[in-house]
Amino acid sequence: MGIQVIKQGMADSLQDLGRKGYQHLGINPGGVMDEVAFRVANMLVGNEPTEAVIELHFPAGVFLFQEEALIALSGADFGATVNRIPLPVNTPVVVGQNSVLEFKGAVRGARCYLAVRDGFHVPRWLNSYSTNLKAGAGGYNGRTLEKQDEIPLFGRGIHPSITGNRDAVVLPWKADVQPMYRQGSAIRLVEGREWSWINEASRQLLLSLPFTITAHSDRMGYRLKGPSLKAVFPDQLISTGVTRGTLQLLPSGELIILMADHQSTGGYPRVAHVAGVDIPRLAQCRPGERVAFELITGAEAEDLLVARDQYIQQLQGACELRLGKYLQEYAKDRSEL
Repeated sequence: MGIQVIKQGMADSLQDLGRKGYQHLGINPGGVMDEVAFRVANMLVGNEPTEAVIELHFPAGVFLFQEEALIALSGADFGATVNRIPLPVNTPVVVGQNSVLEFKGAVRGARCYLAVRDGFHVPRWLNSYSTNLKAGAGGYNGRTLEKQDEIPLFGRGIHPSITGNRDAVVLPWKADVQPMYRQGSAIRLVEGREWSWINEASRQLLLSLPFTITAHSDRMGYRLKGPSLKAVFPDQLISTGVTRGTLQLLPSGELIILMADHQSTGGYPRVAHVAGVDIPRLAQCRPGERVAFELITGAEAEDLLVARDQYIQQLQGACELRLGKYLQEYAKDRSEL
């Protein structure tokens, strides 16, 4: 028992926070594109922040719940419904047995995360549930989800029959994620090791003009269209370590931002890095959207990340409190029947 894919999505895959500690062997960390949405979805259903979720792109798959389950959606809003009942994002929902979850349209954002209480019962590969498509390992058989796939749940579950004869029960609270997405402002950068390799005029262009995320963008990287930048030193690097958020200058003068499925090393100048706190916001940008950049110091980037994580911890505590209280009251009411 679990959930069944009854219509295949564009690139739905199981992901977690990634596969850390193997980059020196050429295995990239991978993992979710939007860590904030991943953590929010898990906390809303009472999971540890290590449980796998399904990362959805639009058009997303259609899923049949073979058993009642507590779920949450976070990140992009794809107009989710259960048996045609609209579902909010960032809110816990109990869906009934034999209910169908589908997505009607991309309202906002690029990636939506589906968490199920207690998680999906799939094996780990190198200590991670994340799908590595190049290696064909991790996640669900090392690939994106396909029609007729059945993903079992751990099934420790919740108190039985919260939904009764209903298709879905939306629980009465919502996680406020807005403070973590800073809409309408520039993406913050810190200088990379080869920042001095671009000339002053190009630095000004980078920090003053917008760039467009092109259609040649995916989980591996975002290719940007904008003013061409010039390197002071035209030579490429000996291949060296890169990470998520690294901003590389290509020989053509174009920029690329490495994302979750980035290669483990690269030979292009690392002119800057996206501040970790802004990577989730970038992960929710779609091709055609424009982004601008501003430069901050490494210390400022670290302070912002600490502040965000403190907010997430507060949110985690609030979610645990609300869910625990709800389930206790429900169990009490049932015992008094």
